[in-house]
Amino acid sequence: MKNKIVNRIAGTIASAVIAGSLLAGCGNAAAGNTASEGASGNTGAAQAAGGVITVAASQTPHSEILEEAAKILKDQGWELKVTVFDDYVQPNNVVESEEFNANYFQHIPYLNSFNEEQGTHLVNAGGIHYEPFGIYAGTKSSLDEIADGDEIAVPNDTTNEARALLLLQDNGILTLRDGAGLTATVNDIESYNVNVKIVELAAESVKDAIPDAAFVVLNGNYALEAGLSVGKDALAYEASDSEAAKTYVNIIAVKEGHENDPGIVALVEVLKSDAITQFIKDTYDGAVVPFN
Repeated sequence: MKNKIVNRIAGTIASAVIAGSLLAGCGNAAAGNTASEGASGNTGAAQAAGGVITVAASQTPHSEILEEAAKILKDQGWELKVTVFDDYVQPNNVVESEEFNANYFQHIPYLNSFNEEQGTHLVNAGGIHYEPFGIYAGTKSSLDEIADGDEIAVPNDTTNEARALLLLQDNGILTLRDGAGLTATVNDIESYNVNVKIVELAAESVKDAIPDAAFVVLNGNYALEAGLSVGKDALAYEASDSEAAKTYVNIIAVKEGHENDPGIVALVEVLKSDAITQFIKDTYDGAVVPFN
């Protein structure tokens, strides 16, 4: 069945490759916000007395939270321009090149890994929220039904795969070697308490395996895109006080040296405000949790 899952994902990717490549290359303006034309030149001192703040973001929930923040920032003299990207590379590249002031889509381990691999100089300007990982039903509706031979789809990138495996361990499905922690991969699986098969897929493709896999393990934003809710649909999810939840807080990232730019400071303050905290709680039903 693994081939069936992979073939289904490949078909989905093939049908969307033209649209996806366009988004990855230049971004797609978020609904209700202006696009990124003229984004360069708005960094640093140019923001000193109010002006434009340009942010590259993932669609859900990041751009949606930013749209709400834009209303408050407007009253403070700031125009927030949000551009949506559908990949995890271009948002960092456009901040490194200073075409954009900031991005909002990633957690600190991913940022650190990206800097190391790409030689970029991106830093955390403020933690905003975290998105609990959850185990969701595929062809089976309860973890009580899990059986030998079942396939479980997980993200294949280093940081997200570790979270998925830790969650499976917490629910008695497998055991990782001592010390694997937040760098765990399938190579760190010491034993299976149920003889399942772990299917590794690109993070954005895991949700597409729902029709074929027994279970899937999704992070919050992809669960939302699939129309799933942690509070209502997850069969199990990360505890709010877990090591993973604290580690994988989603941040505003900027190029080093711009952390204290007035526009960035204003943006982070608004995103951590009581108004946005309440918006997140009211909107996402536990799939997105404010980090304050």
